[in-house]
Amino acid sequence: MNYFKTLTDLYRLKKQTKLSAKQMHALREKKLRQMLRHAWENSAYYRKTFEAAGIKEEELDELPLSCFPTIDKKEFLEHFDELVVPKDLCQKELREFDASESADRKPYKGKYHVVHSSGSTGKPGYFVYDEEAWNHMLLGMVRAALWDMSMLQILSLLAKRPRIVYIAATDGRYGGAMAVGDGIDGVGAKQLYLDIKTPLEEWVRWIEEFKPNIIIGYPSAVKILAELVEQGNVEVNAVRLISCGEPLGKSLRSYLEKTFRTVVINFYGASESLTMGVETNPKEGMLLFDDMNFIEMEGGVMYLTCLYNFAQPLIRYRISDRLVLKAAKEGGRYPFTRAVGLLGRNEDILWFKNEEGDEEFLHPLALEGFCMEGLLDYQFRQIGRDGFEMYAEISETADKTYIQAEMMNQMEKILKEKKLGYVKFYVVFVDEILPDPETGKKRLILQKGGMVRDEESAIAG
Repeated sequence: MNYFKTLTDLYRLKKQTKLSAKQMHALREKKLRQMLRHAWENSAYYRKTFEAAGIKEEELDELPLSCFPTIDKKEFLEHFDELVVPKDLCQKELREFDASESADRKPYKGKYHVVHSSGSTGKPGYFVYDEEAWNHMLLGMVRAALWDMSMLQILSLLAKRPRIVYIAATDGRYGGAMAVGDGIDGVGAKQLYLDIKTPLEEWVRWIEEFKPNIIIGYPSAVKILAELVEQGNVEVNAVRLISCGEPLGKSLRSYLEKTFRTVVINFYGASESLTMGVETNPKEGMLLFDDMNFIEMEGGVMYLTCLYNFAQPLIRYRISDRLVLKAAKEGGRYPFTRAVGLLGRNEDILWFKNEEGDEEFLHPLALEGFCMEGLLDYQFRQIGRDGFEMYAEISETADKTYIQAEMMNQMEKILKEKKLGYVKFYVVFVDEILPDPETGKKRLILQKGGMVRDEESAIAG
């Protein structure tokens, strides 16, 4: 991202927050019709599914979005090659690129930004952004991170070259890590990646050396930094904190605001569209960016239509978050739809003592890299201060011995990095891993009485 172009484009995007609700609705409708027509003309998958639903070309500009067919992740993975628009994109080559290239921010073929996502088949899936979509998404992300700041305030902040620390899973093609890095580069700030697999003693050393004044990261990970600050182990003078990657609860928000003595911005995004909304006041709810996405709730199910990624159109794509939508009121402060009661994945953390006797943790999102043939799903449950179980749901044709060996091998490496080599862990094969009835999502880390069905066998590691 060019610095001056970024600021100019950011100014234009910020102006859209001043539109009336009626103007925003018209803008979203215009973008929707452009996307529907683009998909009809350029995506073999959408042309086929639209026609199968009885939709004719002349109806693309008239039919309500609810008349168009939906798609879920399984179908998306199965029809990836015929869904994407560029002819030089295919899932097989993306997997080869992902396996052979280091997980950095380097674009595929120099022009496609690839976000890794675990698939239900045990094979990785990918969400791809071309340069235009990626840059537009980054502008939306910067707009959200600097929400409620005027352009004059933004220019003043950026002139001081802010020092931004990002605390999350950073060693893979995670959309958040790549987007935050590119966004920070785009506004000319300094950055530090703090991976959640890094030992806490190194957190303290790097924070002391870098002296960040803006914090971005998973709220559960930022909470750990807050505890280090509260205990006097490290000092942080932050002017802004951006929570992302997980839902932010009311009590945790209050704790972070009190500890860091700064405003907390709650950012909402997903691999399918990395910029979806922002929340500054929990009482008002999450503002959904209607100028970038069209979000529907139908029968308790959320559907996303991304309005800016023309390389990989996603139209009525099912997402497991649960929202209550409230339309923007004419004359209101912002022209955006509000989401009340956002229930996404909110994981716990596994805590242990490291080899020196200090507190150390395993974050669930550091364990999402388990992606192997035949492994359908997995969960973790802590069974004591020195052990945890790993539940594995596999396909009927899967090689149980191979999967067990791979899971044990990968976990041993993670534990060694965290100086937790003494910790015992077990693989338990189960028939089915059930979703949390409250959120509809499958938790990575379970509490007592977790949601698995029919344990088959346990193998100690």
